Amino acid sequence: MNKYSRITGTGSYLPPRRVTNADLAAELAATGIETSDQWIVERTGIHSRYFAAPDVTSSDLGAQAARNALEAAGRNADEIDLIIVATSTPDMVFPSAACILQNKLGIAGCAAFDVQAVCSGFVYALTIADAMIRTGSASKALVIGAEVFSRILDFTDRTTCVLFGDGAGAVVLEASDTPGILATDLHADGKHVGILCVPGTVSGGKILGDPLLKMDGQAVFKLAIGVLEDAARATLTKAGRTEADIDWLIPHQANIRIMQGTARKLKMSLDKLIVTVNEHGNTSAASIPLALDASVRSGKIKKGDTLMLEGVGGGFTWGAVLLDF
Repeated sequence: MNKYSRITGTGSYLPPRRVTNADLAAELAATGIETSDQWIVERTGIHSRYFAAPDVTSSDLGAQAARNALEAAGRNADEIDLIIVATSTPDMVFPSAACILQNKLGIAGCAAFDVQAVCSGFVYALTIADAMIRTGSASKALVIGAEVFSRILDFTDRTTCVLFGDGAGAVVLEASDTPGILATDLHADGKHVGILCVPGTVSGGKILGDPLLKMDGQAVFKLAIGVLEDAARATLTKAGRTEADIDWLIPHQANIRIMQGTARKLKMSLDKLIVTVNEHGNTSAASIPLALDASVRSGKIKKGDTLMLEGVGGGFTWGAVLLDF
């Protein structure tokens, strides 16, 4: 039985096409929808996002992020014995994006499956991988968040289509004799299904319902700040740590106001808040590992730092992970 799990490598990948607010505003204006860079930045903090080409899938983005994480960890793909992909935009109904990604990495045999907890997906997936490593079911895991949210956006709704982007982030999580992941805390409340959802499905070769994203922004905002604070405090309690022990807060990159509000509730300086939403937009399950990798590669996050990861998303789901990097 393995006592602990630690992140040994991080990776990320963004599609080449960067879409600024000005670019998006021009495209929307052509269809009669008005918005502006100022309007978007004031409400969200987002300046740009990345959109994948039509033939690029979540597993394509995730596979490249995984390769980058493997390189950072000094591992070969055939050493991996568990793959978990957090995604709300899988390549197909089935098989899982994880199985498709496994094949793209040129390996076979290890367990591979998807986790669907929307923007909390990476926190959920990391918690599952940690549990499997601790019980000896795995020793080296790839945990990936990968999304092509541009496929499910309603570009006639300026309150949602300006928020999201595509991308992927990944970590290699390995069994360790020293603590890495210290504590986790996961929750969900299905009565809030309607405030953030894609209310469509496939039946008999046809789409039933609406396959585009719907969100009650005010309801999500109010709920998000409260549950993120609660999850962070519960995780700290489980780990026997306090807010003062956190070197970096890496929340789901949804909206700068939600992120800053959570930091303030935890009495943390905004200087300790990792922010990439300005460049990437909301990439759902990919946002936390994207932000983590960007901060590791820039030198901001260093070995030995204590990180609080936290996510909130449709379901309604939320959770947090406290770890020593």
